[in-house]
Amino acid sequence: MNLASFIALGGFLAMNFAASATGAIFRPGDWYAALRKPWWTPPNLAFPIVWSSLFLANAVAGWLVWQTAGLAALPALVLYVLSLGLNAAWSYLFFGLRRIRWALAEVALLWLSIAAVMLAFWPIRPLATLLIAPYLVWVTIAALLNLRLVQLNPGPVSRA
Repeated sequence: MNLASFIALGGFLAMNFAASATGAIFRPGDWYAALRKPWWTPPNLAFPIVWSSLFLANAVAGWLVWQTAGLAALPALVLYVLSLGLNAAWSYLFFGLRRIRWALAEVALLWLSIAAVMLAFWPIRPLATLLIAPYLVWVTIAALLNLRLVQLNPGPVSRA
């Protein structure tokens, strides 16, 4: 790997790290622990492990597309960056603002953006799409969990 390729990989890792940082900034806390949750809610320990793996794979996927097509991949990479922004926004809405209903609407947009990235990446580098597939699966689980949290907690969520 040459220096330019290494720098590009670092850039993709940095973008994904920045998006994931909202999960560290806006933490669940006592209000989340007090919510009624479905029996199939993943254990708290699963979230940082899974998200770290997904963001790493996502970074490699973006980098592979960049390495394969360069500026010709710009439309696909714009979708990719938008998707990262939507991921970061979900943590802010759900954990920062405690607006679980807004987060539910937003996670639908996140899901659509990941699907769009996968479709855009496929003709450029199919492996990149395959690397992102687990991300879409996990966001599907997160969206279903978000939906069940809304259903199980119909009243206003604590704002304190």
